[in-house]
Amino acid sequence: MTGEAIEIQETSEVAAQRSRSSSFYAAMRIMPHGQREAMYEIYSFCRAVDDIADDPGEADGRLQKLEEWRRNIDAIYMGQKREGLAGLASAVLEFDLDSNDFRAIINGMEMDVKQSIQAPPFVELDLYCDRVASAVGRLSARVFGLPLEDGRQLSEHLGRALQLTNILRDLDEDAGIGRLYLPREFLIEAGITSTDPAAVLAHPALSQVCERIVSLARWHFAEADKIMNRHPRGMVRTPRVMGEAYKSILRGLVSRGWTAPRACVKLGKPRLVFILLRHFIF
Repeated sequence: MTGEAIEIQETSEVAAQRSRSSSFYAAMRIMPHGQREAMYEIYSFCRAVDDIADDPGEADGRLQKLEEWRRNIDAIYMGQKREGLAGLASAVLEFDLDSNDFRAIINGMEMDVKQSIQAPPFVELDLYCDRVASAVGRLSARVFGLPLEDGRQLSEHLGRALQLTNILRDLDEDAGIGRLYLPREFLIEAGITSTDPAAVLAHPALSQVCERIVSLARWHFAEADKIMNRHPRGMVRTPRVMGEAYKSILRGLVSRGWTAPRACVKLGKPRLVFILLRHFIF
């Protein structure tokens, strides 16, 4: 086994282990075996490349690791074996996953590596959300068995809703590593001229910007719900669980408010169990 293959395998296994503590893992557990295993592979890939993006090491080294992932994705689609990636290759074949979505996810992670994102223009933020979240949704929608166009639309809306919620939840954590994902136009319209993360988070008009993101996330959640309502409950059970879990987080963030100190908002286990019971049993 080559050094590169060992690194890939270990990264995938670590990502899979870390997923077990998340609401995404809980949502995936309710899926039939074949779909569940495919989703684990997709999620492990996402965690692996996300870890590269968040690694504090030199950018050149991280960019090289992301390029290695591009080569391995290309190899899978050319039918070449890669040690540690047999499960992902099986998922690609079984569910006809689009290689462009894997590449989009890597490209999204690369955006974080090349420079610390600080108050990007809205169009850039939307591209980032499409790459790191909606592309994951497009892969997932194929596993769920949704029709292609409805799967694309659901991914566009639910992926963005989840990512915008993440942005609001992780404001302080991101600022700690020099990142700020609030769109520049929203800051300017609220009278905030700085793009420095610490300065923005201390500004008295921060709540205006965050509430605009809340409204946008809610709109995307509502559009996603309309699409899911058109399909059998069993087909969309997993994205519904994900959506309900993140709606709860968003409500918690709004209830907490945006003034420092901002307490961490997480989905409690009882609430997650209730959501799972609601969509799986009832």
